[in-house]
Amino acid sequence: MADIETRLSRLEMEIKNPRFMENRGVGNEVRYYVFDYPAEQELIIRAWVRDIVRKNKNNYTTSSIVVFDLYEMIISFLKEKGFMEKCYEFEKNRGLTFLAKTIGDAMRFSTDDSIIIRRIQNDTPDNAIVFLTGVGKCFPILRSHKVLNNLHQVMDKVPVIMFYPGKYDGQELVLFSEVKDDNYYRAFKLID
Repeated sequence: MADIETRLSRLEMEIKNPRFMENRGVGNEVRYYVFDYPAEQELIIRAWVRDIVRKNKNNYTTSSIVVFDLYEMIISFLKEKGFMEKCYEFEKNRGLTFLAKTIGDAMRFSTDDSIIIRRIQNDTPDNAIVFLTGVGKCFPILRSHKVLNNLHQVMDKVPVIMFYPGKYDGQELVLFSEVKDDNYYRAFKLID
């Protein structure tokens, strides 16, 4: 695997290419991608995403880039519903596993009608590229393969790139290069 700066430079060139927006699979579906990286390079990735969004706003490409930080979406939902204090209590009194299940049930993570999926659908314009970030910050509350599976069922108009702190070999997602997330076969590894 090339160093992170080289890979990010290649990624920028790839998404600038007009063909990227036309990139469709064998069944004419829009492709989903995973950009994996070592977790210790998370801050580099965050800075790059901020920079590329800033460049994009200055007409750097004909497509808009829409960033969805999955962790921030969860926190926003919990704050909006007034659940933050309850979450602290649940974790303290019942443990992280119970808290993760409770949040997952409230946000309907296991369905294609989940709050996260609906928001991504509703807030993504045509002719956009979706960046999914915050995967590592969500662990163990939200698993990335669930987001990809559910989103793939309902959104097929724009390319989606998940920034993944771990390893993806085209079949298996391994968060932080240690925690097997689950198999996912529909996404392509974007840059080696």
